[in-house]
Amino acid sequence: MIRRQICDSSAVFISVARRITSPTSTSSRYLSSCSPEHELVSNKSSFGSPTRVQKLIASQSDPLLAKEIFDYASQQPNFRHSQSSHLVLILKLGRSKHFNLIDDVLAKHRSSGYPLTGETFTYLIKIYAEANLPEKALRTFHKMLQQFNFTPQPKHLNRILEVLVSHRGYLRKAFELFKNARLHGVIANTRTYNILMQAFCLNDDLSIAYKLFGKMLERDVVPDVESYKILIKGFCRRGQANGAMELLEDMLNKGFVPDRLSYTTLLNSLCRKTQLREAYKLLCRMKLKGCNPDLVHYNTIVLGFVREGRAMDARKVLDDMVTNGCAPDLVTYRTLIGGLCGQGMFDEGKKYLGEMISKGFSPHFSVSNSLVKGFCGFGKVEEACDVVELVVENGERLHSETWEMIVPMICKEDESEKIKQFLEDAVKVEITGDTRIVDAGIGLGAYLSSKRQMKRKNVRERRHF
Repeated sequence: MIRRQICDSSAVFISVARRITSPTSTSSRYLSSCSPEHELVSNKSSFGSPTRVQKLIASQSDPLLAKEIFDYASQQPNFRHSQSSHLVLILKLGRSKHFNLIDDVLAKHRSSGYPLTGETFTYLIKIYAEANLPEKALRTFHKMLQQFNFTPQPKHLNRILEVLVSHRGYLRKAFELFKNARLHGVIANTRTYNILMQAFCLNDDLSIAYKLFGKMLERDVVPDVESYKILIKGFCRRGQANGAMELLEDMLNKGFVPDRLSYTTLLNSLCRKTQLREAYKLLCRMKLKGCNPDLVHYNTIVLGFVREGRAMDARKVLDDMVTNGCAPDLVTYRTLIGGLCGQGMFDEGKKYLGEMISKGFSPHFSVSNSLVKGFCGFGKVEEACDVVELVVENGERLHSETWEMIVPMICKEDESEKIKQFLEDAVKVEITGDTRIVDAGIGLGAYLSSKRQMKRKNVRERRHF
């Protein structure tokens, strides 16, 4: 209630206060006594305590009104704003983009006798970062040195660099600032180098990033996991997997434990460069180096082997997954079955289809279609029908193309009209982008199953006679 009174009366206070000539006026006494904490009035001023004025400034939604209160209080005899009042007002003006008024507040801050702390400049840089003003952030660094005789701290340098490198046109200015900072006694830390290395890697200037890494070592700045991760990713982006591997070895030799993303990036790069042997060896070393391979790592290797037509090696990786307690997922099975089918190993593919379904995964229609197509191509109708039954019995639906391949293989020519009717029923619903068979296909599956049983019975009877 009292806070609401202060906020509601602040505008009136500004207009009335200018007509106050006596420090014992009603408004002055009000400001001195309305605090619920009964704060003491400054010994040197009857205007009110700096804490009370700071709360009044902080409560204003209008930054210009807050500035007016600040200015009026500054004019009172023997009154001195608290440091918090300056910081609160700087934030209010900055977030409302009244940047020109900020300089005036800084000047009053300096004249008040308070020493400018790093926190003030941290707020100022934050304001310019949020306002997307890299040039003003850069000028803040020089203002700290030239106007306020304040040596920026590494955290100030780093925050300004972050603002600059987020704008591609300011990358060179960021680099110049980095080089000049040392001349002004601002010592770059690991975070400083990481910011610049990341920026140059993203700008495709890998050589400069790597030189910065060398400078770190020369100046006894210890790189961290992030430093190595940035460069490993940079080398991989350029297709230089061997350079990335050298960095990984250096990292391990110095006792660092690479994170999962570093391994994922490197494994993917090795697979794309068809260095599958090195990729598999790295996968095996991960656990020994304190990082258990996860699903993404295994799937990366499986895909790498499949792309190179080495589905049996991919199958071995899947077996390793299970042995090491990492369960294959839908992507693992789809990739492996696709690879097996691509190499004509349909029996193996069928085995993994059954395993996939038994674990609750729903096969994409392309998986069953590849298997049926492969079996039909080799005249293995029984195996093709096994695939159809397995999929349909588990409530999955088949692509219309799959039905069109399998039906003529098991039905007699004189039943062509009946086949036609079944196919018409199967595709009578509008086919959408994923094109899967409609519910009528389940009936067709049952029909095909009965036809197979009849054919088997006829074969047994002929053998008996």
